[in-house]
Amino acid sequence: MAINAIRAAVQNRNIRPIIKTISWRIIAMIITGAVIYVYTGEIKNSGEISIVAGLILTFVYYLHERFWV
Repeated sequence: MAINAIRAAVQNRNIRPIIKTISWRIIAMIITGAVIYVYTGEIKNSGEISIVAGLILTFVYYLHERFWV
């Protein structure tokens, strides 16, 4: 029952871009944090920069995705 509800939500044209945006940003934030850590060697800075960049880019990506749908 719950699987069908999730499947229906994912197929909904209004919710799909939100789910897609969130899942991609999680992946991108992990990659961004790892790259920043390699360059700086500081985990705290890596986390802070990756979270701020992730929040900004999540919003921009969502707008971009909605524009092209």
